[in-house]
Amino acid sequence: MSKKVLVPLAQGCEELEAVTIIDLLRRAEITVVTAGLDAGPVRASRGTRLLPDATLDEALKQDYDMVVLPGGQPGSDNLNRDPRVHALLRKMADNGKFTAAICAAPSVLAHAGVLKGKRATSFPGVLEKLGHTGVVLQDQPVVRDGKVITSRGPGTAMDFALELIETLAGKEKRAQVEAGLQRA
Repeated sequence: MSKKVLVPLAQGCEELEAVTIIDLLRRAEITVVTAGLDAGPVRASRGTRLLPDATLDEALKQDYDMVVLPGGQPGSDNLNRDPRVHALLRKMADNGKFTAAICAAPSVLAHAGVLKGKRATSFPGVLEKLGHTGVVLQDQPVVRDGKVITSRGPGTAMDFALELIETLAGKEKRAQVEAGLQRA
């Protein structure tokens, strides 16, 4: 049975991260639902217009194996201001499901309480600015601690997405997708 992932898209998200995550997960035959915080297109941080599959309210009527937050600014701040996103992240964590975030979006995980006591990374300075949140900061491109996966930024988006694939579909599926990317 195919795994299902929700990717919330906020106005001002980092398009390179969002599109890389969506594209690679779909290459791995993982069901991806993109959801705008409100109706209509999402204007990403560099002006790219993204068309979500659903609104967040519609998407929240389904269950997911993982929620992945693209970063960017002001996208991460917009995700962080949405109480539905915090409630979803806490619900996922409470139910033993995966939460993942890249760039500035790990700050949303921290504000939702999902990173307490976890090893995590983010865009340099993002988690440090939050003060003492119980996060064990790591200086690595991608960090997985249990059911939480974080990454640093646009340059690590492909490694992040491949880690998500390995987590949900296994090493063989990751290798298959990575081979098609011609990275080496």
